[in-house]
Amino acid sequence: MAKGEETRQFIIEKAAPIFNTKGIAATSMSDIMEATRLSKGSMYVHFENKDVLACAAVEHNMKLLSDRLQRVLSGHKTAEEQLLAYIDFFSDPNHPPVVGGCPLLNFGTEADDTNPIVKEKVNRAIKQGQELLSGIIEKGIANKEFRADWNPTDFATVLFAMLEGGHLMSRMSGNNDRMKVIGNSLKKMIEENRV
Repeated sequence: MAKGEETRQFIIEKAAPIFNTKGIAATSMSDIMEATRLSKGSMYVHFENKDVLACAAVEHNMKLLSDRLQRVLSGHKTAEEQLLAYIDFFSDPNHPPVVGGCPLLNFGTEADDTNPIVKEKVNRAIKQGQELLSGIIEKGIANKEFRADWNPTDFATVLFAMLEGGHLMSRMSGNNDRMKVIGNSLKKMIEENRV
Protein backbone atom coordinates (compact mmCIF):
# COMPACT_ATOMS: atom_id res chain seq x y z
CA MET A 1 0.00 0.00 0.00
CA ALA A 2 1.41 3.40 -0.99
CA LYS A 3 2.01 6.03 1.70
CA GLY A 4 -0.92 8.17 0.49
CA GLU A 5 -3.26 5.17 0.55
CA GLU A 6 -2.05 4.23 4.04
CA THR A 7 -2.79 7.76 5.29
CA ARG A 8 -6.20 7.72 3.64
CA GLN A 9 -7.02 4.38 5.31
CA PHE A 10 -5.71 5.67 8.65
CA ILE A 11 -8.06 8.67 8.43
CA ILE A 12 -11.03 6.44 7.60
CA GLU A 13 -10.28 4.07 10.49
CA LYS A 14 -10.04 6.96 12.97
CA ALA A 15 -13.10 8.76 11.55
CA ALA A 16 -15.40 5.73 11.29
CA PRO A 17 -16.19 5.30 15.03
CA ILE A 18 -16.63 9.06 15.43
CA PHE A 19 -19.17 9.27 12.61
CA ASN A 20 -20.95 6.14 13.89
CA THR A 21 -21.15 7.55 17.42
CA LYS A 22 -21.88 11.23 16.80
CA GLY A 23 -23.56 11.03 13.41
CA ILE A 24 -22.55 12.62 10.13
CA ALA A 25 -24.09 16.04 10.78
CA ALA A 26 -22.66 16.37 14.30
CA THR A 27 -19.14 15.25 13.37
CA SER A 28 -16.83 18.07 12.36
CA MET A 29 -13.57 17.92 10.46
CA SER A 30 -11.91 19.24 13.61
CA ASP A 31 -13.14 16.10 15.43
CA ILE A 32 -11.36 14.02 12.81
CA MET A 33 -8.26 16.22 12.89
CA GLU A 34 -8.08 15.77 16.65
CA ALA A 35 -8.40 11.98 16.38
CA THR A 36 -5.84 11.68 13.59
CA ARG A 37 -3.54 14.50 14.72
CA LEU A 38 -3.38 15.59 11.08
CA SER A 39 -3.67 19.13 9.78
CA LYS A 40 -6.64 20.43 7.82
CA GLY A 41 -4.47 20.51 4.72
CA SER A 42 -3.53 16.85 5.14
CA MET A 43 -7.18 15.93 5.54
CA TYR A 44 -8.23 17.70 2.37
CA VAL A 45 -5.43 16.11 0.35
CA HIS A 46 -7.19 12.77 0.87
CA PHE A 47 -10.85 13.83 1.07
CA GLU A 48 -12.25 16.80 -0.80
CA ASN A 49 -14.87 17.41 1.89
CA LYS A 50 -16.58 15.95 4.95
CA ASP A 51 -19.28 14.24 2.87
CA VAL A 52 -16.71 12.22 0.93
CA LEU A 53 -15.02 11.18 4.17
CA ALA A 54 -18.38 10.36 5.75
CA CYS A 55 -19.28 8.04 2.86
CA ALA A 56 -15.94 6.25 3.25
CA ALA A 57 -16.55 5.98 7.01
CA VAL A 58 -20.05 4.56 6.45
CA GLU A 59 -18.63 1.91 4.12
CA HIS A 60 -15.85 1.11 6.59
CA ASN A 61 -18.28 0.67 9.50
CA MET A 62 -20.59 -1.56 7.49
CA LYS A 63 -17.68 -3.67 6.20
CA LEU A 64 -16.31 -4.00 9.73
CA LEU A 65 -19.70 -5.23 10.95
CA SER A 66 -20.07 -7.62 8.02
CA ASP A 67 -16.55 -9.05 8.40
CA ARG A 68 -17.03 -9.66 12.13
CA LEU A 69 -20.40 -11.31 11.53
CA GLN A 70 -18.98 -13.51 8.74
CA ARG A 71 -16.16 -14.68 11.03
CA VAL A 72 -18.73 -15.74 13.65
CA LEU A 73 -21.00 -17.47 11.13
CA SER A 74 -18.11 -19.34 9.50
CA GLY A 75 -17.53 -21.11 12.82
CA HIS A 76 -20.90 -22.86 12.53
CA LYS A 77 -21.78 -25.68 10.17
CA THR A 78 -25.56 -26.09 10.13
CA ALA A 79 -28.08 -23.50 9.01
CA GLU A 80 -29.78 -23.59 12.40
CA GLU A 81 -26.47 -22.96 14.19
CA GLN A 82 -25.77 -20.04 11.86
CA LEU A 83 -29.19 -18.45 12.45
CA LEU A 84 -28.78 -18.79 16.22
CA ALA A 85 -25.24 -17.36 16.00
CA TYR A 86 -26.57 -14.45 13.93
CA ILE A 87 -29.13 -13.64 16.64
CA ASP A 88 -26.53 -14.00 19.41
CA PHE A 89 -24.08 -11.76 17.53
CA PHE A 90 -26.54 -8.88 17.84
CA SER A 91 -27.81 -9.77 21.33
CA ASP A 92 -25.95 -7.04 23.27
CA PRO A 93 -26.66 -3.65 21.64
CA ASN A 94 -25.17 -1.82 24.60
CA HIS A 95 -21.82 -3.48 23.84
CA PRO A 96 -22.12 -3.63 20.04
CA PRO A 97 -19.69 -5.33 17.65
CA VAL A 98 -18.91 -1.91 16.11
CA VAL A 99 -18.14 1.19 18.20
CA GLY A 100 -21.20 3.45 18.32
CA GLY A 101 -23.81 0.79 17.61
CA CYS A 102 -25.35 -0.62 14.47
CA PRO A 103 -24.14 1.47 11.52
CA LEU A 104 -27.18 0.51 9.45
CA LEU A 105 -29.53 1.88 12.09
CA ASN A 106 -27.39 4.91 12.92
CA PHE A 107 -26.64 6.05 9.38
CA GLY A 108 -29.96 4.92 7.95
CA THR A 109 -31.95 6.95 10.45
CA GLU A 110 -29.85 10.03 9.84
CA ALA A 111 -29.61 9.74 6.06
CA ASP A 112 -33.16 8.75 5.07
CA ASP A 113 -34.20 12.36 4.40
CA THR A 114 -30.84 14.10 4.13
CA ASN A 115 -28.23 12.05 2.28
CA PRO A 116 -29.31 9.97 -0.72
CA ILE A 117 -25.82 8.49 -1.24
CA VAL A 118 -25.57 7.16 2.31
CA LYS A 119 -29.24 6.10 2.18
CA GLU A 120 -28.49 3.96 -0.87
CA LYS A 121 -25.40 2.42 0.77
CA VAL A 122 -27.43 1.48 3.85
CA ASN A 123 -30.32 0.17 1.74
CA ARG A 124 -27.88 -2.02 -0.21
CA ALA A 125 -26.40 -3.36 3.05
CA ILE A 126 -29.89 -4.14 4.39
CA LYS A 127 -30.69 -6.10 1.22
CA GLN A 128 -27.40 -8.00 1.54
CA GLY A 129 -28.20 -8.83 5.16
CA GLN A 130 -31.63 -10.14 4.24
CA GLU A 131 -30.16 -12.16 1.35
CA LEU A 132 -27.59 -13.67 3.71
CA LEU A 133 -30.35 -14.73 6.12
CA SER A 134 -32.66 -16.10 3.43
CA GLY A 135 -29.70 -17.98 1.92
CA ILE A 136 -28.98 -19.63 5.28
CA ILE A 137 -32.64 -20.67 5.56
CA GLU A 138 -32.67 -21.98 1.97
CA LYS A 139 -29.57 -24.05 2.78
CA GLY A 140 -31.36 -25.39 5.86
CA ILE A 141 -34.41 -26.34 3.81
CA ALA A 142 -32.22 -28.07 1.21
CA ASN A 143 -30.42 -29.98 3.99
CA LYS A 144 -33.77 -30.97 5.52
CA GLU A 145 -33.09 -29.02 8.73
CA PHE A 146 -36.14 -26.81 8.19
CA ARG A 147 -39.65 -27.35 6.87
CA ALA A 148 -39.97 -27.01 3.12
CA ASP A 149 -42.90 -24.58 3.46
CA TRP A 150 -40.92 -22.04 5.54
CA ASN A 151 -40.63 -18.81 3.57
CA PRO A 152 -36.95 -17.73 3.75
CA THR A 153 -37.54 -14.19 2.46
CA ASP A 154 -40.35 -13.46 4.89
CA PHE A 155 -38.45 -14.76 7.92
CA ALA A 156 -35.29 -12.90 6.89
CA THR A 157 -37.32 -9.68 6.84
CA VAL A 158 -38.90 -10.39 10.23
CA LEU A 159 -35.59 -11.38 11.85
CA PHE A 160 -33.75 -8.37 10.47
CA ALA A 161 -36.47 -5.91 11.46
CA MET A 162 -36.89 -7.36 14.94
CA LEU A 163 -33.16 -7.21 15.66
CA GLU A 164 -32.88 -3.62 14.41
CA GLY A 165 -35.91 -2.61 16.47
CA GLY A 166 -34.50 -4.40 19.49
CA HIS A 167 -31.20 -2.62 18.99
CA LEU A 168 -32.93 0.76 19.07
CA MET A 169 -35.04 -0.11 22.12
CA SER A 170 -32.04 -1.48 24.01
CA ARG A 171 -29.83 1.50 23.22
CA MET A 172 -32.55 3.92 24.32
CA SER A 173 -33.25 2.09 27.59
CA GLY A 174 -29.61 1.31 28.35
CA ASN A 175 -30.32 -2.38 28.94
CA ASN A 176 -30.78 -5.49 26.84
CA ASP A 177 -34.00 -6.82 28.39
CA ARG A 178 -36.09 -6.18 25.28
CA MET A 179 -33.43 -7.68 23.01
CA LYS A 180 -33.53 -10.86 25.12
CA VAL A 181 -37.30 -11.09 24.55
CA ILE A 182 -36.78 -10.57 20.81
CA GLY A 183 -33.94 -13.11 20.63
CA ASN A 184 -35.99 -15.72 22.47
CA SER A 185 -38.99 -15.11 20.19
CA LEU A 186 -36.85 -15.47 17.06
CA LYS A 187 -35.24 -18.65 18.36
CA LYS A 188 -38.69 -20.07 19.08
CA MET A 189 -39.76 -19.31 15.49
CA ILE A 190 -36.67 -21.11 14.21
CA GLU A 191 -37.42 -24.11 16.45
CA GLU A 192 -41.01 -24.21 15.19
CA ASN A 193 -39.74 -24.54 11.62
CA ARG A 194 -37.36 -27.41 12.30
CA VAL A 195 -38.08 -30.71 10.54
